[in-house]
Amino acid sequence: MHLIQVDSVQRWMEDLKLMTDCECMCILQSKPISIEKDEQNELILSSQYSACDNLQLLLKRAWIISTELTRIAQKLEKNRWQRVHSMTVRVNCHVRSMINEYSMSNRNSSEEMHQFEKLLIDKCSEFTALTERCIQTEDEQILKSMKSCINEALAAVAQYFGQLIELVLTHEAQNLLRQIELSDSMCITESAISSLFSLTQEGAHLCRIIAKEGGVVALFKICRQDCFRCLYPQTLRTLASICCVEEGMHQLEKVDGILCLADILTDNSHSEATHAEAAAVIAQITSPHLTFTQHLSSFLENMEEIVTALVRLCQEASSGEVFLLASAALANITFFDTMACEILLQLNAMKILLAACSDKHIVDTPYSRDQVVTILANMSVLDQCASEIIQGNGVQLLMEMLFERSSSGNSAEVAACERVQQKSAVTLARLSRDPEVADAAVKLSCIPRLIKLCRSPAERNNSDSVLVACLVALRRLAVMSPDGLEDSDFQQLVKPRLVDSFLLCTNMEESFV
Repeated sequence: MHLIQVDSVQRWMEDLKLMTDCECMCILQSKPISIEKDEQNELILSSQYSACDNLQLLLKRAWIISTELTRIAQKLEKNRWQRVHSMTVRVNCHVRSMINEYSMSNRNSSEEMHQFEKLLIDKCSEFTALTERCIQTEDEQILKSMKSCINEALAAVAQYFGQLIELVLTHEAQNLLRQIELSDSMCITESAISSLFSLTQEGAHLCRIIAKEGGVVALFKICRQDCFRCLYPQTLRTLASICCVEEGMHQLEKVDGILCLADILTDNSHSEATHAEAAAVIAQITSPHLTFTQHLSSFLENMEEIVTALVRLCQEASSGEVFLLASAALANITFFDTMACEILLQLNAMKILLAACSDKHIVDTPYSRDQVVTILANMSVLDQCASEIIQGNGVQLLMEMLFERSSSGNSAEVAACERVQQKSAVTLARLSRDPEVADAAVKLSCIPRLIKLCRSPAERNNSDSVLVACLVALRRLAVMSPDGLEDSDFQQLVKPRLVDSFLLCTNMEESFV
């Protein structure tokens, strides 16, 4: 289950509502409190929560049960029979509460679901009875012989629980997709898409379920109807989430999703928000971290149009977030196909990106600079790039990026800063084959900065990848300008084999500098 990172006390307070007096809750939920008709009570209860709230409650309850089952297995290994029994009772109550809560909010459960509910409740009761017998005896032989039975019962409970949750989530996805496909109401469609997006945030498994149930098809259908234009950003954001899994990518290919995205990006009548979310989908499906992008053959057919639209979006971005999404898509595309770099060069993308970096309201985070320097690094393999870098004052920018440091200390931001340092060094190394670029780098004191990054682990946050990139860049500049290094630096960082210099620098203490 996907869990939002929150304060531990806050998490405990939220879980407490679901964990206290669950035995009493289980009984009370089965009976009306007042003397009025059941239907009225059900109406009052169901009106308190929306469908999305009920689903979130179910997911929280499922997470608690899953956690408890894991803990039971751990206690069982240590023969903590009393704890095993008390936790089994608690799981039993949570399972009953979860089933009751879901039944009260959903009257259209299938016969198959009812069967799994009954099987799970029966297995939980059997499991509880087994653990109760264990605390009534102290005979080690009896307990040892019962342990395998308890393990089997635990495995059965976990299996039925997993199957029931899978069935429930599939049912919920089907309901939401049915609403999206059949409803003409803007309000209902918007609510269903919002709930579907919430489901995608619960992890890859739910994205697979949604994709298998036709989620990508239904959402692209929305993106092809002008009457739903105001829902395009929300719809595209949901598509980006689903396309993190292979099933989503296959569905996107089947419904000509690339062509639809290209049409949206090149249509100037759409809002900037719509263009930005379409860029986010492109960034997702071209991510170099995914291993299942090879089948996107239609992307190559539309690549020039898409790249052109993304460059324009970078140039006209009104906020840092829009620029980040557009530049991330471009960065991924430069990995996806080398022809993209040539297209970017023809579109003067280098000049546009370098100009954007001078605007601190647009390129305002290490994440944005990471995307820009990724594009520069991938484009730097082209010989024509050197003159573009010189004209756009790009060497100065690369020098500044070698000083990239995190202001918050956040681990994700620190990692982004490391990538910026590494890629800026890589770009310098590649571009320094041109004497004019190498000369500009030397005049801007790039060599002392590279030496500092090599010799001081703190400057590079102890990153080995930054160290290797800096050693390579330093060696390239040393060839072009050997007078820029002191003899000790040359003897330790340039003259030896790369691996020897690397080992020397990784073993250095900070006080050495």
